[in-house]
Amino acid sequence: MVVTPHRTTGSALPRTIWALGLASLFMDMSSELVHALLPLLMVNVLGASVLMVGIIEGIAEASAAITKLFSGTLSDRWRRRKPLLVLGYGLAALTKPVFPLAGSLGWIMAARFVDRIGKGIRGAPRDALVADVTPPDVRGAAYGLRQALDSVGAVLGPLLAILLMLVWAGDVQQVLWVAVIPALITVLILLMCVREPAQHVHTTPTAIHWRDYRQLAPAFWQVVGIAAVFTLARFSEAFLILRAQDTGVATVYVPAVMILMNLVYAAGSYPAGGLADRWSAHWLLAAGLVVLVMADLLLALSSNPWLTLAGAACWGAHMALTQGLFSKLVADTAPQHLRGTAFGVYNLVTGVALLLASAV
Repeated sequence: MVVTPHRTTGSALPRTIWALGLASLFMDMSSELVHALLPLLMVNVLGASVLMVGIIEGIAEASAAITKLFSGTLSDRWRRRKPLLVLGYGLAALTKPVFPLAGSLGWIMAARFVDRIGKGIRGAPRDALVADVTPPDVRGAAYGLRQALDSVGAVLGPLLAILLMLVWAGDVQQVLWVAVIPALITVLILLMCVREPAQHVHTTPTAIHWRDYRQLAPAFWQVVGIAAVFTLARFSEAFLILRAQDTGVATVYVPAVMILMNLVYAAGSYPAGGLADRWSAHWLLAAGLVVLVMADLLLALSSNPWLTLAGAACWGAHMALTQGLFSKLVADTAPQHLRGTAFGVYNLVTGVALLLASAV
């Protein structure tokens, strides 16, 4: 795979990128607050097994991946991204009150399913919109910034979970109610601040054709294949929570593992995105693979909380080095009129790989 890096020329990032980043921040704050406590709710309160946690997470993530394929294609054919963003984030916001009200695993599974469907609807159109509004010479920085703000939310969510668990004496269900507030803020940001390019708003929708997928170039499929291999070496982040508990972290402090992972992720994403605009993708991917191997080894061999935290930090470094880079590579290798479709295919393949990795 040969991808020629762009040299930055000082292009400014559009305000829409900041709006998308802030929307991601607040939704991730909400979602990660839930995710930091949901495995504990399922195992400790509702009596689920670790296997059941894996099945629920796998089904949820696979649902999101499949939905991304169709939502990306729809956004290309409709030439509109924002309505799908609002729908996807709106569905996620609607599920947040279900988690504290759930009295059985069935409710949890249903809410996770709808939440991930919402993620699937918004994912590919959002990533395509980033490329639509951003000059090519700072595309890596744009993806890095959005991912960095997303990861800041992923830090704030578990941190808020810890603080509220201390304040409310470990009442998981009461803490989960707080997740509703940032989710609603996300929808307001999208409605008020996100703008699409004018040509999208005034373009007539066209019919969906399966032959569109054949227009994706070999370079794109190389990017997808490499991303799938990387994803097979990972697993659902729910297992980071359970691993921390296994190695002796007190229940109230278990979300700290997600805080550390996402702090490293947030701190590294924007600089790594800038490097992706200037450096060869090969070197950054190689560095990301090395750090991922270190993370897996530390988590597999850890016998105390400190090794688990070190593994989580390496996990965050790997994500910072690779996730924004893969988004940039997808945007660079896909035709402009099929960006949503390309991101849908990319997310479907990596979602299936994540399902396989979590099942194992």
